[in-house]
Order: sequence, then C-alpha cells, then structure tokens
Amino acid sequence: MTEQDYLAQRQAVLAEAELDTRAVRAGQVRTAEGEHAEPIFMTSSYVFASAAEAAARFSGEQAGNVYSRYTNPTVRTFEERIAALEGAEMGVATASGMAAILSTCMALLQSGDHIVCSRSVFGTTTVLLTKYLAKLGIDASFVSPIDVQQWRDAIRPNTKILLLETPSNPLSEIADIRTLADVAHQHNAWLVVDNCFCTPALQQPLALGADIVVHSATKYLDGQGRAVGGAVVGRREQMNEVLGFIRTAGPSMSPFNAWVFLKGLETLRLRMTAHSASALALATWLQEQAGVKKVYYSGLPDHPQHALAASQQKAFGGVLSFEVGSDKDAAWRFIDATRLVSITANLGDAKTTIVHPATTTHGRLSPEQRQQAGIADNLIRVSVGLEDIEDLRKDMQRGLGAL
Repeated sequence: MTEQDYLAQRQAVLAEAELDTRAVRAGQVRTAEGEHAEPIFMTSSYVFASAAEAAARFSGEQAGNVYSRYTNPTVRTFEERIAALEGAEMGVATASGMAAILSTCMALLQSGDHIVCSRSVFGTTTVLLTKYLAKLGIDASFVSPIDVQQWRDAIRPNTKILLLETPSNPLSEIADIRTLADVAHQHNAWLVVDNCFCTPALQQPLALGADIVVHSATKYLDGQGRAVGGAVVGRREQMNEVLGFIRTAGPSMSPFNAWVFLKGLETLRLRMTAHSASALALATWLQEQAGVKKVYYSGLPDHPQHALAASQQKAFGGVLSFEVGSDKDAAWRFIDATRLVSITANLGDAKTTIVHPATTTHGRLSPEQRQQAGIADNLIRVSVGLEDIEDLRKDMQRGLGAL
C-alpha cells in the first residue's frame, strides 16, 4: 500500500469517527521520522528544490509550505483538527480570539457594510466594532441576544453579519442559533457565532445553521492557561478569504502555540464534562446562600433559557456569574477574601478563576453600555476549574464571610 492510499483510508476512517477520536487524531500527518506525537515545526521559511518550485508555491499552483506566517505544518494540523471538531470545511488559526473576530470582519466586510451584534459579548468585541471598525466605515448595531425581533428590526439592506456569543459573557444568556441563522439567511447575511464558552465538545453552531464559528483558543481549547490563540472555521470559500487576510496582515498563530492547543484538544470533552458538572454544583449551592442576590447559569432549571440551552448544548459549560451586596465594594470584598481561586480575567482554565467584569473584562465600556449589557457593579464571574467542588465551596464561603 502506498503512503497516499494509507492517508486516504485514514481520512475516511476519521471522517466517520466520534468527537473524542477526532480530538486526538484529526489532522495528524507523520513525517519520515515516524513520530507518534505531533512535531513542532519551528521554522520561519522553507527551502525549495528550484526557482520554478518556489514560484509555483508562491503562486498557489503547487501545494506546500511557503512561509510560516500562513503555512506551517503544526498550525495546519491544529486548523484541520478544530475544523473536524466543528464539522467545518476549513479552519484558519489566528494569534488570538480577538484576531479571529478581526480577521473575519476584515476579510468579509467592506466600507458601508453593517453588523448586527449581540450587546452581550466580550467587552473588547464591542470596542473593536464601535471604535476601530467604525473608522473603516463599517457600522454596528447592538441588540438583545435573546430577543429575536430585535435582531429582525436591526437588519438593514447593507447588513452582512449577525454576530453573537452563546452562552453570553458573563450572564449566560442563550441565543437561539437555529432561529437567528434563519433570520440571517433570509437577508443574505452570515451568522457568526463565538463558541468560546461551549467549544465543539458541548455545542456545534454550524450544525444548527450558523455560517462561521470563531474561538478564543486561549480558553478551553488550551484548558491550562498556557498560550494565546484563536480560530475561525466555516465553509472553504469564506475561510480562504480569512486566510488571505492572515497572509497579508499577519495575525498568525505560532507553531509552538498550535502544538499546545493540539495537546489541549485531546482532553477537551473530558474537561468540558467536568467543568460543567462542577459549575452546576457550585451554581446550585450559591443560589441557596443568603449573601447571594442572583445567580446566572443556564444549567439552573429556573434560568429563562434553560430549555433552549438544553436543546442546543450537550451540557451548560463552566462559567457562571452572580451578584452580591449592592455595589462594587461588596464584589471586591468577596473576591479579595478568597484564597484558593485565582483573581484573573482569563477563563476556561483547569484552575478556577474569579473576576469583577465591570472593572476588567467590560471596563472599557461606558456605564451606559454596561447597563445595557446587564453588567452590574456587584456582579462577579467565576470560571469553574477542575479542583474538588467542596474546596471551591469553602473558598466561596470565605468570600461570603467578607460581606
């Protein structure tokens, strides 16, 4: 059997494999050394056999590596694996999650175009749209993630993208992906979903009708807070445009970071299952505490979109938020009294993290924007890690004691 035949058969097997298998095996191509683990190709450029081959590679007439800004074997393995997990035709790796959103917009939009965006997105996404893309003549409107009529009413003849994240950050609002995909397609627009909080282990937006999925690989795809990166996946036609922007502008993923993310993907579903179970247990416990005013977590039966979350997700994820006291000082006292969890804005880590969104992740928004997004001064966000749940409860009790 030739190597080509073997690879073709292997691809056919992986195409029918379950998610856990694809997370471990998809995209891997061994070199002549026969390595078992994926190698890290730490090279900036590649040597060609002749001037003619170099010209063919640069023009795209011949497949192969050209320059690691946009072609690198380790990065390509990560791109193929995340695309396989999301059920996409093609994936493109980026330097960060925000680079993924920027690259998508720059590749697919032009001056005069319009975006409808959920008002419940990462604060920096809002800043990107309102401060930087606005300079290029790209306008944005912001609507409730859960009110479909607001999305319909906001669409204009020049609307090209509907952008959302679900569950939302940090209030766990659940957008109806299938319905919003229909709304987008009725108006010849694309639905772009930030799938950072769920990952393909828990939610696959493309299967629900979305056109493009973006990721901050920094979060759960890594899972241990080691590297920064992002990804965009979707149909090959759109992804080639995104890749063209990456090639030109250079917000590329490094080979080492791609290798780190590959290792993270191998344990993705196991971790997401554990994160979700502990988050539900902690949210249920917090809801029973006298010092907690309100808990936001879609896994709770009284969450307004609990049924919707259960219908489009396999579990409810590892991020929850809750309100204590009546102001920022109460939230800060709670946070400062903890001793086990990490006070940091990152999420999706094996280590539980805690943060005050109004002064960190959403701190660059105006008070009016935070109010519209439901980011109260007494709100705390927790990304539940993999520690023992009883130890996490004890640490939250330390926070409650400071109130």
